Amino acid sequence: MNERIQSLPVLVLDVYSRCNCRCVMCDIWKRDAARELSFENLSRQLPSIGRLGVEWVVLTGGEPLMHPDLFRLCDPLRRRGIRITLLTTGLLLERFAQQVAANIDDIIVSLDGPREIHNRIRRVKNAFELLAAGIRAIRSRNPRFPIAARSTVQRANCAFLSETVAAARELGCDSISFLAADTHSSAFDHHAPLNNLDEIRLSPEDIASLSAEIERVIDSGECGRFVAETPEKLRRIADHARWALGMDDPVAPRCNAPWVSAVMDGEGFVRPCFFHPPIGRAGASDPLDVVLNGPEALAFRGALNIAENPVCRRCVCSLNYRATAQKGSTPSDCSPIRRSEPPAPLP
Repeated sequence: MNERIQSLPVLVLDVYSRCNCRCVMCDIWKRDAARELSFENLSRQLPSIGRLGVEWVVLTGGEPLMHPDLFRLCDPLRRRGIRITLLTTGLLLERFAQQVAANIDDIIVSLDGPREIHNRIRRVKNAFELLAAGIRAIRSRNPRFPIAARSTVQRANCAFLSETVAAARELGCDSISFLAADTHSSAFDHHAPLNNLDEIRLSPEDIASLSAEIERVIDSGECGRFVAETPEKLRRIADHARWALGMDDPVAPRCNAPWVSAVMDGEGFVRPCFFHPPIGRAGASDPLDVVLNGPEALAFRGALNIAENPVCRRCVCSLNYRATAQKGSTPSDCSPIRRSEPPAPLP
């Protein structure tokens, strides 16, 4: 594989480092200071983004809607015809519904389970109700606006996958995807290991409950339709739980993230994906395309054996991007997927 990056289809921008939830499986909310991507810093990278032919920008955090100038960031990207996906807790969707509908192509909302489970995990009063109100506000402005749900599977919700699917339908989402909780890395801007691993990591009994739920979802016939994952990918979530307990050796997923995508945070640090360390820092003198083809980045990709790399083997959120990826797919698996409704831009 050629280690030089000529084009970068997917760029993830970590635009704001703080969050408005207090989730059990995360410690971002404990942070006092916020790190944000400024309009000036993004503007410096626009020529580089153009040279790389970026097609899809994913806005993540923290909570991107807490960024004081988020929609100004979107404007130059939209003028370049770049698809913009927003990852959000949904708590602020109702407040910013008009701006989201006008400036974002699609959103992915975090959903941890049915109402009671979601609120318990988010540890925010009426989190589910706020999410529901936000989705209604978006739909009132654009009934066909694409909204997907994503659920992180952990101890508190592993026995409720079927109910989580039902909750996503109740909320009016177009689809739902699942991923295993990350318990081993500092990805997604949290500390590793988490102090409350026992609250997140599944026991053998929990894994049995999860496996039964996975089979129930598979038997429903929803996989590859309303549920984004194939049966194999759903079963891999239970495999992650076993690996976390040392019950089996982890197996890396298929992934080409370091060659087709990058993650850039508010300070300009560039990662090949969420899980690996930075390979450089983009700034005025070192634009993104230069960083991605700098000595450190080339050495990293040249030495990376995904099947053997210990970080890749435990990855919970891989990217297998193909040029045929279409609107309606998700950044964690960008091969085309079937939907129960016509595909739309997505988060």
